[in-house]
Amino acid sequence: MLNRAKEILALERAGIEEVEKNLDENFLQALDLILSLRGRVAVTGVGKSGIIGRKISATLSSLGTPSFFLHPVEALHGDLGTLTKEDLLIAISYSGNTLEVCELVEIVKRRGIKVIAMTGNPESPLAKLADVALNTKVPREACPFNLAPTTSTTATLALGDALAVCLFELRGLSSEDFRRNHPGGALGERLKVKVKEIMLTEEAIPKVLTGTPLHEAVYILDKKRLGGVIVVDRSDHVLGIFTDGDLRRLITKTKHLPEVAIDEVMTKKPKLIEENRLAAEALELMEKHLITLLPVINEDEKLVGVLHLHDILGKGTFKFTV
Repeated sequence: MLNRAKEILALERAGIEEVEKNLDENFLQALDLILSLRGRVAVTGVGKSGIIGRKISATLSSLGTPSFFLHPVEALHGDLGTLTKEDLLIAISYSGNTLEVCELVEIVKRRGIKVIAMTGNPESPLAKLADVALNTKVPREACPFNLAPTTSTTATLALGDALAVCLFELRGLSSEDFRRNHPGGALGERLKVKVKEIMLTEEAIPKVLTGTPLHEAVYILDKKRLGGVIVVDRSDHVLGIFTDGDLRRLITKTKHLPEVAIDEVMTKKPKLIEENRLAAEALELMEKHLITLLPVINEDEKLVGVLHLHDILGKGTFKFTV
């Protein structure tokens, strides 16, 4: 059964790879249609496609594209009133022949509403009705009879994620925008607290004094295991930072560990954050500058802590101070 499970996962992986291979200009057109919207994105589908549609809709909303799920049968019995000409419909049907979905699409098209189809059959009625058709064709279902929606729903879900994330990035949204949409989640909790509530302090801070020999600084870097050391003066003002990456580049360049002071090889004027700023701001700063270790200072600009990316994302120890 372990071998069989691996075969099934391989089939599902192959399905996503097939969708990736078939990705084309239609995906870019879909992005343009959604970005030009003044309204919301409705997502529709029946059965397993409907379940996948609900998740895609939820992910779109989560990442800054207002969306809701519209059941095609309910839509044909009154819920069409929730759609306006400023909205857009994403219709999901692997066969592209689902009667209820195609009927709904015909109606909304007559109302001037744009439609994006997600289907495994680019020549299907649904694909031909839509303004843009995204190809979700997979080699086969993981079901032994090649019938039950398995690989196809996984691939459709993955394509929906790609759509939502690309839209998030094209809108130029930030971690703060994400936090506002997730006030109750674990990540939301991490992002809305202040830096001082999650930073590492006192003995946990990997710091060395200016003038410290490089080999001693490397010892502290290895001992603290945070990926870097912070260089301070005797008043605890931050002068620089020296990271694992700096060490690798130095050894690659010199072939040995030079007998120099840390000041000669550190990065001067590193990025800093004040302890009363939000964790969301720290995450945004770290993402923008591609750093994982961020020195934290107080109002007197003295080092009081250090923040590691893992402490924000929850992969390390995350604590609240009360």
